[in-house]
Amino acid sequence: MIKLHHLNDSRSQMILWLLEELGLPYELASYKRDPVTLMGPAEIKALHPVGKSPMIEDDGRIIIESGAIAEHILRKHEDGRLAPPEGSVEAERHLQWLYYGVSSGMNPIMLKVYARALGLVGTDFDRAADAELAQVLSYLDAELEGREFLLGDQFTAADIQVSFIPELALTLGPIDAYPNVLRWLTALRARPAFLRSVAKGGRYTFAEAVMPAS
Repeated sequence: MIKLHHLNDSRSQMILWLLEELGLPYELASYKRDPVTLMGPAEIKALHPVGKSPMIEDDGRIIIESGAIAEHILRKHEDGRLAPPEGSVEAERHLQWLYYGVSSGMNPIMLKVYARALGLVGTDFDRAADAELAQVLSYLDAELEGREFLLGDQFTAADIQVSFIPELALTLGPIDAYPNVLRWLTALRARPAFLRSVAKGGRYTFAEAVMPAS
């Protein structure tokens, strides 16, 4: 059985949601951030030198990094659900989205976070991050034009992974200039498996960011 080491208000929520969507049996070990430093507890660091969540244990070994975890779960446990058929063009697009959600799509958000932490708000650095974030959200909005999900009518694990981008973007400011992204995110947050993941994982403040009224 998979054991998920889950830290509140982290990308770990995406893995918890994925497990709920798949209906897989799992064990949940929950950890809380320090209310002052917002850092994870020492127990996570003791499990793996990287000391980051999400982290799963499966078949006696620890797997880190949410993209790798999602791919591992889909390959080993999902039995054809939440991913296109192997070898198809859609499978290639799906894999690209899985990693876009943890790499290119996340980079400008992290730059914005660093700008806030280092007192660089309003500087050239911060404005460059704004431009990069706008590019990411514009790309997502264009890809969702006329589509219910990233791959069309099929909800996949890619939707789960990539949804973390607009969730964090909403904590930085309004994103109402991207109506397709907002429509998609609203629908994802209403999914029963997402709601179960929040109920089991504890308060998830990134899902509480205010969106324009529909």
